Amino acid sequence: MRDETSAHDHGGAPMRGPADAPDAGREAADPSAAAVGSAVRAPEIAYRPARRTATRRGPADPVKVLMHRHRDLCERAVDPLEIAAGLEAHGLTDRTAARYRHRDVFSLAEELYARYPGTGRPAPASRPPHPHPAGEGRAGWTLSALVPGAACLATAGALRATAGVLGGEARLAMTAAGALLVLLGLRLCLRDGPLRARDGVGGVTLYVCWLLGYAVYGDDLIAQVISGGPDGAWAASPAPLPGLVLALVPAAWCAHLFAEHARRRLAGSHALAEFGAGVRPLLFAVVALHLCALAALLFLTDLGYGGEHGVPTGAAALGLLLFLARLLAVHGFPEPAATGLAAACAVEVGAPFLVLSGRLPGLGLLAAPVDALVAAAGPGGVSALACGVAALALLLHASVTLTRASAHAPA
Repeated sequence: MRDETSAHDHGGAPMRGPADAPDAGREAADPSAAAVGSAVRAPEIAYRPARRTATRRGPADPVKVLMHRHRDLCERAVDPLEIAAGLEAHGLTDRTAARYRHRDVFSLAEELYARYPGTGRPAPASRPPHPHPAGEGRAGWTLSALVPGAACLATAGALRATAGVLGGEARLAMTAAGALLVLLGLRLCLRDGPLRARDGVGGVTLYVCWLLGYAVYGDDLIAQVISGGPDGAWAASPAPLPGLVLALVPAAWCAHLFAEHARRRLAGSHALAEFGAGVRPLLFAVVALHLCALAALLFLTDLGYGGEHGVPTGAAALGLLLFLARLLAVHGFPEPAATGLAAACAVEVGAPFLVLSGRLPGLGLLAAPVDALVAAAGPGGVSALACGVAALALLLHASVTLTRASAHAPA
């Protein structure tokens, strides 16, 4: 009775003893089942999703983002000026630097240089301030610039001394040998020194050869075509050629002065606008200095040939065009230089073809521009116009590109 009463007190179900449990032996024999059973019988804990704490993120470091973007530039740089030149080459200006909390590109480059974890980078103090290859061995590259002019003068003197003595074939062979010496001297001069260009464009040698050949034979060609020819061989005017070749020496020194002073101004500048405003007058001064030296050399060489023509305008324009084209190529802009030379060649080639085409019925207007130009300025007006306009275009282009810091980055 007591057992039944207690069973009813516990919910009406009779309590079973150990003997009454049918699965007791099975549970003891299978411990894994017991573990599963105990896990099932474990009290459940209510799951509460963890609250997501809103983490505040400060503004991203813009300089660090820029540093990762230009990682290669920062790795190669050995001073902040190289980074500044590289940033400007990628289109960053002083106004853009304000987004990175800097007043100009130079201060931004200084922070990038200081913060980049470069290893093995030489300290700025251990390196001389911005050496330039043109500044080393000035006597060497000056002598190499004299070689083409000396070869040209020697050939011209030999031809004048043997006039009436040697036959035509011998004089032609002497001229070819002199031209070969001049070309070898040009190769030596342009291989090193301030006129050495890092990159080149195909076709430039052909353009230069045509322009020099036209300076010697072009005036007589135009005169014969205008007068109804050409009739027979074209008379040569070799007087401008020695002056143009001798002008390599002042061209090398003008390029050296421009590079050295531009790099010094770059080292002392603190803004791109400040640097550009200081380099632009320097560029114009160097171009004017070279033009004066070129005019003097052309005048002296003309005196050597009798002094009948003075300073030919076409040859002066050609010398200025060649100097500006080489200056652009030296500082990393060979494509505009080649374009200017090609444009001058196109005008000189097109002028006689326009005159010849004007002889066809109904096409007389094609020859009118060339006829008017020759009537106003003589046969040399074609070369003066072609080279002068091309030189002016290159000067305007140089006043924009060569006043950037990226044009004077260390090679």
